[in-house]
Amino acid sequence: MLKVGDKLPQFEGINQDGEAVNSENLIGKKLIIFFYPQASTPTCTVEACNLRDNYSELEKAGFQLLGISGDSVKKQKNFHSKHAFPYDLIADESHDILEKFGVWQEKKTFGKTYMGIVRTTFIFDEKGICTRVIEKVTSKTAAEQILEG
Repeated sequence: MLKVGDKLPQFEGINQDGEAVNSENLIGKKLIIFFYPQASTPTCTVEACNLRDNYSELEKAGFQLLGISGDSVKKQKNFHSKHAFPYDLIADESHDILEKFGVWQEKKTFGKTYMGIVRTTFIFDEKGICTRVIEKVTSKTAAEQILEG
């Protein structure tokens, strides 16, 4: 998994509107990238809505936001539209971005082992250097976790 001091990986993803988002265009402003397992599931919705509800505070602190999951563009579009998120959601069906950040990992639930996304938030400075990794994301207070750091 990406760690503090690492550089923002080079990637290009497709957002909820079918537009390309290139990591090179994210340099120059502080950046929050949050990875979530699946659009429109209860915990992911709570996390994404908490970030939406506190977006102005995050913006005031100089952050831009980007959410990424392995969902399709259509699923991201539905999730984005339903909750009026003020930030982009990237569809990474190929898991290319997920693997570059190291969040596509083996998981265990109820004794079953499978590959999945580990809910993680990465914070980068204006130069694209990782300054913080939040591995134990609390969905209800995701924005507070970011701002307290």
